Amino acid sequence: MKRIRTVLPIFVFLASLLALTSVFADAAASVSTAEPADTSVIRLGIIGTDTSHVPAFVKLFNAPNAEGDYQKLEITAAVKGGMPDNESSWSRKDQYPQDIVPFGVKIYATIEEMLPHVDGVLIESVDGRPHLEFARPVIAAGKPLFIDKPMAGNLWETLEIFRLAEERNVPLFSASSLRYSASIQEVRNASPHGETHGIAAWSPCHLNECHPDFYWYGIHGVETLFTMMGGAGCVSVSRTSTPNYDLAVGVWNDGRIGTFRGIRAGSAPYGGMVFGSKGVNIAGKYDGYKPLCDQICTFFLTGKSPIDPQETLEIMAFMSAADASKAQNGAHVTLESVIESAKALKVRTFSVKLAADGKLQLDGNDISLTDLNAKLRLPDTRSYYRVIFENLGTDDSARDAVLQNLGDAVLVRYIYP
Repeated sequence: MKRIRTVLPIFVFLASLLALTSVFADAAASVSTAEPADTSVIRLGIIGTDTSHVPAFVKLFNAPNAEGDYQKLEITAAVKGGMPDNESSWSRKDQYPQDIVPFGVKIYATIEEMLPHVDGVLIESVDGRPHLEFARPVIAAGKPLFIDKPMAGNLWETLEIFRLAEERNVPLFSASSLRYSASIQEVRNASPHGETHGIAAWSPCHLNECHPDFYWYGIHGVETLFTMMGGAGCVSVSRTSTPNYDLAVGVWNDGRIGTFRGIRAGSAPYGGMVFGSKGVNIAGKYDGYKPLCDQICTFFLTGKSPIDPQETLEIMAFMSAADASKAQNGAHVTLESVIESAKALKVRTFSVKLAADGKLQLDGNDISLTDLNAKLRLPDTRSYYRVIFENLGTDDSARDAVLQNLGDAVLVRYIYP
C-alpha cells in the first residue's frame, strides 16, 4: 500500500505537469499563429513646421478615434525648415513642433534623415521659396508629394517641380484648402445654379515682400475662382490695384469671364458669386481643413492627384500674369506669355555660405564680397539667380552685405539658418 501511495502522487504530479505543459504549448501556438501587428499604415513626413496647418493636419491624421481612410495613414515625422528673412516663418517654426510631438511625431534635423522613415511627404512650409529645394530630395527618393499653397516661389520653380516629378514618375498634388469646400465643389460638379457663365471670387489678400502679390494669400481666392469656373482654360488676365484692393479679371477660352477681388481692408471673408443659367447666387463658404485632408488621404492611398496639373499650373500663371499686368498699368497679359517667359529663363543656382572662420564661400570655395557681387551680376534680363544662403541665420547685416549691389539679379532668396 505504501508503494501504491507513493507512486500515485507522483503519477498525479506528472499528469498535472503534462497538462500544464500542454496548456503552455497551446498558448505558445496561439501566440505564434496570431495576426502580426499592422504594418500597412502609410507613414507621412512633414517639411516645414511654420504654419498652423501643421498641428491642424496632425490632429486629423493622428486622432485616436480616426475613422475611414485616416486609419490607414499617420504623420510620424517632421523637419522644421523655416526662413529667417520671413517673420511669418521663423517666428513659428519652433512653436508648432511643441503641438505635434505629443501626437507621436518625431522631429528630424534634415530632410535626408527623415526620408528613410516615411512613405510620403507633405511640404507645409508657409514660405513658397524653399519648396523646390525641399522637393528635390523627396522626388529623388520617389516619395509621393503633397505641396501646400503656394506650390512654389515663382512660376519657373513651379514648372521645375512638375518637370522633376514627371521625370521620376512621382505622384504630385498641390492645392489650397478652399478648393474642397462643399459649396465650391457643388458649383463645379453638380451646380444647382445651372451652367456657370461666370464667377466673381474674393478672399483676403495680404501681401508678403518675399512672394509675388497673390502667391502669399490671394491664392485662396484665385483657386476658388478656378475651381468654380471648372478648371483650366484661362487665356489672359488684367489687374487693377490700389493699396487696399485688387481686382484681377480673367478671360477663359470659351469667352466666359471670371474675376478675383483681393481684400486688404475692411471685412475680408472667403467667397464667390456664381452667375449661372438658373440664377445668380453666393457660394464659397469656407469649410476648414478636413475636406482638403480627405483628398490628401486619397492621394497617398491611390498615388493619383485629384487635380489636372494643367489647372494648378494655370493658377500659378494667373497670379504671375496679374503681377505682370500691374507692372504694365493694367494691360491684358496672356498666361501663355508668362509661362513661355518662365520656360526661357536661364537659371543658375549658387550656394553662399558663411564658414566657421567668418569667410564667405561660394559653392564651397572662399570668395570676397566684392567678387561675389560681381559673380552674381548678369546683364541678361532674361536670366536670374537663385541664391541659397547657409549659416547666415537671422543676421540681417550679414545678409544685406552679401546682397548689396545685386539689384534685381536675385529674384529669389533662400536662407537656411
